[in-house]
Amino acid sequence: MTTELSTDTLTGLLEQARQDYQGLAGRGLSLDLTRGKPAPEQLDLSEDLLSLPGGRHTSADGTDVRNYGGLQGLPELREIFAGMLQVPAGQLLAAGNSSLELMHDCLVHALLSVLPGADSRWVEQEPIAFLCPVPGYDRHFALCERFGINMIPVPMTAEGPDMEVVERLVAENPAIKGIWCVPKYSNPDGVCYSDATVARLASMGTAASDFRIFWDNAYAAHHLTDQPVEIADLLAACAEAGNPDRAFVFGSSSKITLGGAGVAFFGASPANVQWLLGNNAKRSIGPDKVNQLRHVMFLRDADGVRAHMERQLALLQPKFEAVARILDAQLGGTGLATWTSPKGGYFVTLEVPDGCAKEVVRRAAEAGIVLTPAGATHPYGDDSRDAVIRIAPSYPGLAELEQAIEGLAVCVRLVGYEQQTRRVLSGQNLAL
Repeated sequence: MTTELSTDTLTGLLEQARQDYQGLAGRGLSLDLTRGKPAPEQLDLSEDLLSLPGGRHTSADGTDVRNYGGLQGLPELREIFAGMLQVPAGQLLAAGNSSLELMHDCLVHALLSVLPGADSRWVEQEPIAFLCPVPGYDRHFALCERFGINMIPVPMTAEGPDMEVVERLVAENPAIKGIWCVPKYSNPDGVCYSDATVARLASMGTAASDFRIFWDNAYAAHHLTDQPVEIADLLAACAEAGNPDRAFVFGSSSKITLGGAGVAFFGASPANVQWLLGNNAKRSIGPDKVNQLRHVMFLRDADGVRAHMERQLALLQPKFEAVARILDAQLGGTGLATWTSPKGGYFVTLEVPDGCAKEVVRRAAEAGIVLTPAGATHPYGDDSRDAVIRIAPSYPGLAELEQAIEGLAVCVRLVGYEQQTRRVLSGQNLAL
């Protein structure tokens, strides 16, 4: 990534970076780029939800949403999201507001009850493991740590996880019970899985008969361009390949409507759906159907979701464009960084020279710019290269975001030129 510079040139660049950092630290900034939360302006787009459902309390089939029951969720809401999540409405559950909660429950139920296709509970087969494409989503990794599930990193490519590695590992090790996947505009690097990757995931041979793909389609409708990316239908591909029970599909309206009052979805084969319903019936008498009804009334249909996401796009696109513009102006041509240009989702991945990410994050924090901890994109917080930094542009206002990215670029130049200087001086000492 770095380029060779003369000693004089490097000395000048480092001195300028130090001056710029002193100026940055003296500004008294307090900026936060840690999590991909919707901005208040995005939440305002769904303000009408707060006045719904008004005086209405029955769903399309006459169900009184004020009462118990309806564990599968309102049929009309499942119809709205079925196409977006690529799950037939009859195989889709509408639940509470958190897809992470559904993933948590699926892990708990798999540990404590027998999955379709399994011979025994996962807890009786421990230790078990999950494949974790990296860089990836820290909350997936936190769930594995919570339940003592070993994590095996798998490199990401431009088409998804490195399938040669995945296929080899799952074929030889029956302890590998699953893989985490964010297949569209993945967190944090924005990769969209190719059709070939989806087909290979669906058809690959696995040593574990109860292997599951945790398909976290969190950004299914979250485009950042006027040309939305489409991905292949995993659930259908698994059925066609003779592995109908392999996929657990998760989704949510939380970054579509309200993060604190969205609706989460689970889709799978009929056998998997009945397995989850049977387990969930012991912990719940039904989801918040009032919230589901107001989502039906607010969004109306799949076209309503698309129109709403176009309004979200109008708010988010300028922020991602600002990140790209500033990084290019401040770091382009320096050899100190590369970054992603995602077509959707909520994140930009910044890669700095090996051994620099933690120091960049530390210097940024001292200057009042808080970033996701370096290493969070890897299992156990261990980025062996210490090179990946996740940027979350969504929440700050545009002016604050520009300040934060400009400050981050200063920190990258400072840490990067310090590292280069140490190497040059070390080389000179060796020569002497």
